[in-house]
Amino acid sequence: MKRDNLLMIAAAALTVGVTGALANEAARPHPVASPAAHMSAKAAPVAQAPAAVPQPMALQAARAVLNGVGVESGARLTKVQSAVNTLARGVKRQSDPNALTLAVQAYYSYKTAHPDEVRKPYLYFVDYGLDSRTPRGYVFDMQQLKVVEGPFMVAHGRGSAAPSEGRPSRFSNRNGSNATSLGLYLAQETYRFTGKTGGRRYSSVGLRLKGLSGSYNSKARARGVVAHGAPYVTASRAGRSEGCPAVEPARAQRLLPKIANGGLVFLFSPLDRTWMRQDPWANGDLGSLDQLASAE
Repeated sequence: MKRDNLLMIAAAALTVGVTGALANEAARPHPVASPAAHMSAKAAPVAQAPAAVPQPMALQAARAVLNGVGVESGARLTKVQSAVNTLARGVKRQSDPNALTLAVQAYYSYKTAHPDEVRKPYLYFVDYGLDSRTPRGYVFDMQQLKVVEGPFMVAHGRGSAAPSEGRPSRFSNRNGSNATSLGLYLAQETYRFTGKTGGRRYSSVGLRLKGLSGSYNSKARARGVVAHGAPYVTASRAGRSEGCPAVEPARAQRLLPKIANGGLVFLFSPLDRTWMRQDPWANGDLGSLDQLASAE
C-alpha cells in the first residue's frame, strides 16, 4: 500500500479513536462526593494515580501506522540527505539541484532492495546536464562518503548530440541509436574492450553494465553499452561514443576494476523530465522530486 494511502487511513482511524476516547470518558460514571466525604478529604491519605485508561483499538492502530511511516521514511530521507550533504562538498558543479540527490537516492533504494547484488560500495555518477568540455564524472565511496576520483571527463553517445553540440539532449534505449541511456546500472564483469576511432583501432579495459531503470536503459547489454577507456577522451575534452560513458584510458584502467562486480553507475540529465519523474530507483519510495527538494 502506498504511503499516502496509509496516511489517509491512519488519519481517519486516529479521528475515530480520539472521538471514541472522548465519548467513553463522557459516558463513564463519576461518583459525587458527599459533604461528609468532602470534610474528611484533608485527613485522607494521598490516593494513587488511577491506572491509564486503555486506548481504543482504532487509536492504537492509527498511531502505530503513523509512527511506522514517519520513522521509516524519515530515516531513509535523513540518510539520503546526510550523504548528499557530505558528498556535495567534493562536487564542483551540478546541472540541476536534484542531480546528486537522485543519484544517492537511486543507490540506496537499489541497495536496500538488492543487498546481495551491491557488493561494492562504489557509485560512478555522470552529470550529462553539463557539456563535454566540463568535467562531469565522479566515483564515490558510499561507505566512507567520500569522492574517490573526480570530476573528470566522460563521453556521451553520438546519437545524443550533433558534433557541434557539447551537451547531450536526446536519450534512447533503442538498438542502433548510439545514444546515451539515463538511469541506474549495475556494474558487472570487466573484459578486454576494442574500439576504433580516427581509422585506428585501440583496446582498453571494458566494464559491462546491466540497465536497472526499466525501459530507459534495459537494453544496455544487448546494445553493448559499457564503460571503457577511449583515446578521444582527454583531460580537456570528451569526444562522442556509441552510447558508452567512456573515460580516459589510464583512468579506466584505474577505476573500472574497482567498481566492477557489484558497484553501481548512475547517468543523469535534467533534459529528460519524464525519466526524472519515472525512474524507479531515483524516486524510490520517497515520492516525487518535490519531496526530495523540500528536504534540502
